[in-house]
Amino acid sequence: MSHRAMQLRLGIGAILAAIFLVTYATPNWVSTPSNVRNIVLSPLFWPYILGGLTGLIGLGLALSGWRGDPGEPVNDPIPDPGAGAARLVGFAALMAVTFWAMPHLGMVWTSMLAFLALAFLVKTRHPAAAVICAVAVPLILYAFFAHVASVAIPQGELVRLP
Repeated sequence: MSHRAMQLRLGIGAILAAIFLVTYATPNWVSTPSNVRNIVLSPLFWPYILGGLTGLIGLGLALSGWRGDPGEPVNDPIPDPGAGAARLVGFAALMAVTFWAMPHLGMVWTSMLAFLALAFLVKTRHPAAAVICAVAVPLILYAFFAHVASVAIPQGELVRLP
Protein backbone atom coordinates (compact mmCIF):
# COMPACT_ATOMS: atom_id res chain seq x y z
CA MET A 1 0.00 0.00 0.00
CA SER A 2 1.35 3.43 -0.91
CA HIS A 3 1.49 6.52 1.29
CA ARG A 4 -1.20 8.10 -0.86
CA ALA A 5 -3.64 5.20 -0.43
CA MET A 6 -2.96 5.00 3.30
CA GLN A 7 -3.56 8.72 3.81
CA LEU A 8 -6.76 8.59 1.79
CA ARG A 9 -8.11 5.62 3.77
CA LEU A 10 -7.11 7.11 7.12
CA GLY A 11 -8.66 10.43 6.14
CA ILE A 12 -11.96 8.87 5.13
CA GLY A 13 -11.99 6.79 8.33
CA ALA A 14 -11.31 9.87 10.46
CA ILE A 15 -14.07 11.83 8.72
CA LEU A 16 -16.56 9.00 9.32
CA ALA A 17 -15.47 8.74 12.97
CA ALA A 18 -15.91 12.51 13.40
CA ILE A 19 -19.38 12.43 11.87
CA PHE A 20 -20.33 9.59 14.24
CA LEU A 21 -18.91 11.45 17.26
CA VAL A 22 -20.54 14.78 16.52
CA THR A 23 -23.93 13.59 15.31
CA TYR A 24 -24.63 10.51 17.45
CA ALA A 25 -22.14 9.57 20.17
CA THR A 26 -21.68 12.90 21.95
CA PRO A 27 -25.33 14.02 22.01
CA ASN A 28 -26.63 10.60 23.05
CA TRP A 29 -23.91 9.25 25.36
CA VAL A 30 -22.52 12.33 27.14
CA SER A 31 -24.71 13.67 29.89
CA THR A 32 -24.23 17.16 31.19
CA PRO A 33 -25.72 19.02 34.13
CA SER A 34 -27.60 22.20 33.32
CA ASN A 35 -25.80 24.31 35.93
CA VAL A 36 -22.31 24.32 34.36
CA ARG A 37 -21.31 27.97 34.13
CA ASN A 38 -17.97 27.63 32.34
CA ILE A 39 -18.26 26.13 28.85
CA VAL A 40 -14.70 24.74 29.01
CA LEU A 41 -15.70 22.60 32.00
CA SER A 42 -18.89 21.33 30.36
CA PRO A 43 -18.80 17.58 29.63
CA LEU A 44 -20.12 18.28 26.11
CA PHE A 45 -17.47 20.84 25.12
CA TRP A 46 -14.37 18.66 24.71
CA PRO A 47 -16.04 15.75 22.89
CA TYR A 48 -17.34 18.21 20.30
CA ILE A 49 -13.90 19.83 20.01
CA LEU A 50 -12.22 16.44 19.58
CA GLY A 51 -14.83 15.38 17.03
CA GLY A 52 -14.32 18.57 15.05
CA LEU A 53 -10.54 18.28 15.14
CA THR A 54 -10.76 14.65 14.08
CA GLY A 55 -12.87 15.71 11.10
CA LEU A 56 -10.45 18.49 10.13
CA ILE A 57 -7.44 16.21 10.37
CA GLY A 58 -9.29 13.55 8.39
CA LEU A 59 -10.15 16.10 5.73
CA GLY A 60 -6.50 17.15 5.51
CA LEU A 61 -5.34 13.54 5.25
CA ALA A 62 -7.92 12.72 2.60
CA LEU A 63 -7.01 15.79 0.53
CA SER A 64 -3.28 15.13 0.74
CA GLY A 65 -3.84 11.48 -0.15
CA TRP A 66 -6.11 12.37 -3.04
CA ARG A 67 -3.79 15.03 -4.46
CA GLY A 68 -0.43 13.44 -3.62
CA ASP A 69 1.82 11.34 -5.81
CA PRO A 70 1.53 7.56 -5.52
CA GLY A 71 5.02 7.26 -4.03
CA GLU A 72 6.63 4.15 -2.70
CA PRO A 73 5.13 1.47 -0.47
CA VAL A 74 4.72 2.36 3.20
CA ASN A 75 6.41 -0.68 4.68
CA ASP A 76 9.40 -2.65 3.57
CA PRO A 77 9.11 -6.43 3.65
CA ILE A 78 9.84 -7.81 7.11
CA PRO A 79 12.96 -10.01 7.06
CA ASP A 80 12.10 -11.76 10.35
CA PRO A 81 8.40 -12.62 10.81
CA GLY A 82 9.08 -13.61 14.45
CA ALA A 83 9.86 -9.99 15.32
CA GLY A 84 6.14 -9.18 15.27
CA ALA A 85 5.40 -11.88 17.83
CA ALA A 86 8.24 -10.61 20.02
CA ARG A 87 6.82 -7.08 19.89
CA LEU A 88 3.38 -8.40 20.79
CA VAL A 89 4.83 -10.17 23.84
CA GLY A 90 6.72 -6.99 24.71
CA PHE A 91 3.51 -4.97 24.46
CA ALA A 92 1.70 -7.43 26.74
CA ALA A 93 4.55 -7.16 29.26
CA LEU A 94 4.39 -3.36 29.03
CA MET A 95 0.66 -3.44 29.82
CA ALA A 96 1.27 -5.69 32.82
CA VAL A 97 4.07 -3.48 34.15
CA THR A 98 1.92 -0.37 33.61
CA PHE A 99 -0.92 -1.97 35.57
CA TRP A 100 1.49 -2.83 38.39
CA ALA A 101 3.28 0.55 38.42
CA MET A 102 0.19 2.80 38.39
CA PRO A 103 -0.57 2.60 42.15
CA HIS A 104 3.09 3.07 43.07
CA LEU A 105 4.16 5.84 40.67
CA GLY A 106 0.83 7.48 39.92
CA MET A 107 -0.93 8.05 36.63
CA VAL A 108 1.30 10.82 35.28
CA TRP A 109 4.70 9.21 35.84
CA THR A 110 3.47 5.79 34.71
CA SER A 111 1.98 7.31 31.55
CA MET A 112 5.28 9.00 30.76
CA LEU A 113 7.25 5.79 31.13
CA ALA A 114 4.69 3.69 29.25
CA PHE A 115 4.57 6.17 26.35
CA LEU A 116 8.36 6.18 26.15
CA ALA A 117 8.64 2.39 26.35
CA LEU A 118 5.96 1.93 23.69
CA ALA A 119 7.65 4.41 21.35
CA PHE A 120 10.88 2.46 21.48
CA LEU A 121 9.10 -0.91 21.38
CA VAL A 122 7.63 0.00 18.00
CA LYS A 123 11.01 1.43 16.89
CA THR A 124 9.96 5.01 16.30
CA ARG A 125 11.71 6.98 13.60
CA HIS A 126 11.54 10.12 15.74
CA PRO A 127 13.03 9.32 19.17
CA ALA A 128 13.51 12.97 20.19
CA ALA A 129 9.86 13.78 19.48
CA ALA A 130 8.82 10.64 21.36
CA VAL A 131 10.75 11.70 24.46
CA ILE A 132 9.33 15.24 24.33
CA CYS A 133 5.77 13.96 23.89
CA ALA A 134 6.21 11.31 26.59
CA VAL A 135 7.04 14.04 29.10
CA ALA A 136 4.94 16.96 27.85
CA VAL A 137 1.57 15.32 27.10
CA PRO A 138 0.99 13.74 30.54
CA LEU A 139 2.24 16.87 32.32
CA ILE A 140 0.00 19.20 30.30
CA LEU A 141 -3.01 16.94 30.81
CA TYR A 142 -2.25 16.73 34.53
CA ALA A 143 -1.94 20.51 34.79
CA PHE A 144 -5.25 21.05 33.03
CA PHE A 145 -7.28 18.43 34.88
CA ALA A 146 -5.75 18.94 38.33
CA HIS A 147 -5.44 22.74 38.36
CA VAL A 148 -8.05 24.03 35.89
CA ALA A 149 -10.83 21.44 35.97
CA SER A 150 -10.18 20.45 39.63
CA VAL A 151 -10.29 16.73 38.86
CA ALA A 152 -8.33 14.52 41.23
CA ILE A 153 -5.62 12.67 39.33
CA PRO A 154 -4.34 9.48 41.00
CA GLN A 155 -0.97 10.16 42.63
CA GLY A 156 1.51 7.46 43.48
CA GLU A 157 2.90 6.44 46.83
CA LEU A 158 6.49 7.27 45.84
CA VAL A 159 6.23 10.54 43.89
CA ARG A 160 3.65 13.31 44.19
CA LEU A 161 3.08 16.21 41.83
CA PRO A 162 2.02 19.66 43.03
